[in-house]
Formats: sequence, C-alpha cells, structure tokens
Amino acid sequence: MLPGTEWRVTNKCKLEEIIVTIATILSLGETALKLGLICSLTVLALFLSYSMLNVCDLSTDGCFTLGAAVGAAVAVSGHPFLSILAAMAAGVCSGFVTAILQTKLGVDSLLAGIIVNTGLYSVNIAVMGGSSLINMNRTDTVFSMMKETLKGTPLKGRGDIVVALIAVVVVIAFLVFFLRTRLGLAIRATGNNSDMVKSSSINPVFTTVIGLCVANAFTALSGCLLSQSQKSVDINIGQGMVTIALASLLIGGTLLGHGGIFVRAVGMVLGSFIFRLVYTIALRFNMPAFMLKLVSSVIVVLAISGPYLKKQWPQIRRRMTHTKGGR
Repeated sequence: MLPGTEWRVTNKCKLEEIIVTIATILSLGETALKLGLICSLTVLALFLSYSMLNVCDLSTDGCFTLGAAVGAAVAVSGHPFLSILAAMAAGVCSGFVTAILQTKLGVDSLLAGIIVNTGLYSVNIAVMGGSSLINMNRTDTVFSMMKETLKGTPLKGRGDIVVALIAVVVVIAFLVFFLRTRLGLAIRATGNNSDMVKSSSINPVFTTVIGLCVANAFTALSGCLLSQSQKSVDINIGQGMVTIALASLLIGGTLLGHGGIFVRAVGMVLGSFIFRLVYTIALRFNMPAFMLKLVSSVIVVLAISGPYLKKQWPQIRRRMTHTKGGR
C-alpha cells in the first residue's frame, strides 16, 4: 500500500459514516415532523376541550379511529377531498353525543367519554364494513395528489409534510379567530367559571356542545389524515391517542404555556413534534413496540411533575441542606 493511502481510506470511511449519520438524523426528523404535524391536530382538539372548556374528553381514541375509518371509506369510493369533510362531520356527531350525555343526561364528563369511546368501537367496525382493516394502496388520497402536484418543484417528496402543515395552519388560524369571537369567549368563560356564565345569561350547555363538537372535528380530521398518509386503517389506529395528545399538550404547555392563543397553539404543535421525535428515536434504537406505551406514560409523568418539581426545588434544597447541617 502506498504511503498515506491507509490514512486517506480511514478518513473516507469516517466521512461516509458522518454522512450516513446526518442522513439518518434528517430522516428521523422528517418522520417526526410529519407525524407530529398530523397528531398535533388532536393535541389542538384537546387544547380546546381540556384547556379552554375544562372538559376531559376521553372519547379521543374512538373519535380518532372514527375519523380515520370514515375518511378511508369515502376516499376508497373515489372522493379524497370529500373524505376530509365527511370525517370532520363524523367527529362533530361524536362530540355532540358526548356533550349531550354530559349536559342533558347528567353523566359525568369522564364517564361520558368512556361510554362514547366504547360505543364507537362497534360504530367504527360498521363503518369499515365489518372488517378491522381497510387497505388504501390503490386509492387516491390528498397526499398522493399533493405528491403529483409537487413534482418538479423544490418540495418534491415532501407532499406529506406540506399537506399536514396546511391543515395545521388552517386549524390554528381558525382557533385564533374562533376563540376571539363572542361565542369563543363564552366557551372560554364556561371553562373558567360555569356558574358565573349562567349569571351572565350565557347557556353553558350550548357552549359545551359547540366546544366538544369543534374539538372532536379536529380529532377526526387528524385520524383521517393519518389514515390517508399511511394508506391503511386499522381498528386500533387510535389506541392510546388520548395519552399521546395529553403528553404533547403538557410538553407544549411547559414550553409555550404563557401568552396568547396563537403562541399556546404553536406550543401544542411543538409539543407534538417533540413527543413524536422521542418516539421515533426510541424506534430507531430497536425498542420493542410493546414498550412504547410505557414511554408515553413516562413522558406524561415527566411533563406533569416537571413544572411542579421546579417550583418545589428551592424548598427541597433547603430541606436537604437542613438535613446535612443536622448531621
């Protein structure tokens, strides 16, 4: 071997390793960004129902699957854009039932969500034609149509991200506008103090129904986009979505929890991206799939306990100092 050849070969191998590492990181980031944007719609739904309306809606899993199933069924029939509207309409129906159970039938909000979530399993199977899986490999979707549109442009191959980003921007713009209207302010007031709202001649039943209908429409939209993105729908596609959304909500609230509606909504999207990035990295390191639920639970615990422990840290430190001094 010629002098210096070994050195050049070694450096070339190291350079190739660096390039592969950078490509892997970019690929992980792109996957996390796509899934984070799509799932952030569910986080924004929870932001409206939980943070604004102060209602813990546990029907998220079933509503997400409902949106995916309805969207897939309509898309398979040849109407990819109509599938989005159909999925959102189905989400509105789910939110309406949940709200009626709470406001008119005296069912506790947590129990109402559980009841609707349980009933939606049968509804989703019926929507999927009695099957637990819908294959969309030969179906035109909004993502495939965007892919064709972006051919020959700098955004070629980024159709999924573009579609998801458009949906997120539209939803955030709607939320910012809606929550500043008279009805939106009434919904926020209902979440803050429902008794005060009643004394102000505002019907809390109406505001609760509207809030849950809008929130569930966003959840169904998220499910519809995810199903079209991955070209298939499974009956368990929404399993654990409420935990994922809650974790993302808490992460976003920790990062950008103070400010106006727009800043907080952006925080929800950022929280969803961070959560999905952690998920993607865990999968990259060959973590077993059954461990991902545990990862979700740990992230939720950290997101909840982090701000609390931060506030309590001065007191904890004083106690530790006092204990050491006593010894």
